[in-house]
Amino acid sequence: MKQSIFISFIYLFSAAVAYAIYTYFYPPYIQAGGVVIIALTALSIVVLTFVLERLFFLRKAEGKKNLGKFFQELEHNLLKRDIDKAIEVCKSQSGSFATVMQTGLERYSELQKQARMDTSRQLMEVQRVIEESSALQVPLLEKNLPALSTIASVATMLGLLGTVTGMIRSFQAMASTGASDAVQLSLGISEALVTTAGGLIVGISSLVAFNYFANKVDSMTFMLDEAVFNMVQTLNVQEEK
Repeated sequence: MKQSIFISFIYLFSAAVAYAIYTYFYPPYIQAGGVVIIALTALSIVVLTFVLERLFFLRKAEGKKNLGKFFQELEHNLLKRDIDKAIEVCKSQSGSFATVMQTGLERYSELQKQARMDTSRQLMEVQRVIEESSALQVPLLEKNLPALSTIASVATMLGLLGTVTGMIRSFQAMASTGASDAVQLSLGISEALVTTAGGLIVGISSLVAFNYFANKVDSMTFMLDEAVFNMVQTLNVQEEK
């Protein structure tokens, strides 16, 4: 509920700011784009907001250290069978990935103290707990990415809409006078070109941002899956010794 209210506020705020920019800052040749330009400006502000939010969140999700170094340090402590130290490493790292690993290690530590399960069942239980924790964390990494993808398509279509309305204005000017009205004709062409350019700029920016964050999330989740696999295998080897 809070998330939907926050998103709605972003769109409303972006619309208000876009109207102010359109009214007071845009030159006349850009204002010729009309309502479509206001919509494209609002979408560009939304894209910028989501990009900044994703950059901050993903950096926070990684934790204090580089993920590669964190996983190496974690594996080093597991090889020494120092589970408590591994948990401390997760706590000091913080972030979404450290939380997932910490959840699994704490569950493993509890099972070791209880000694109610054999090794294979313990590791299965640890993996189950990790998968549940990961299922909660990974969607947070992908939040707002569908919005960026949608804006990329919508912005392009809005640019096309502005192109069509601009050409309609041009042909109406020619039809109403029986001859070419230079002023109205230029206004229509200007609207068509400005909105086309605006739609392409916003659409391309949104698509680039979406692909960047989607690839980054895929890379991070792959590293997590690999780290979980290595952790379970390491614990299994240590138990067999």
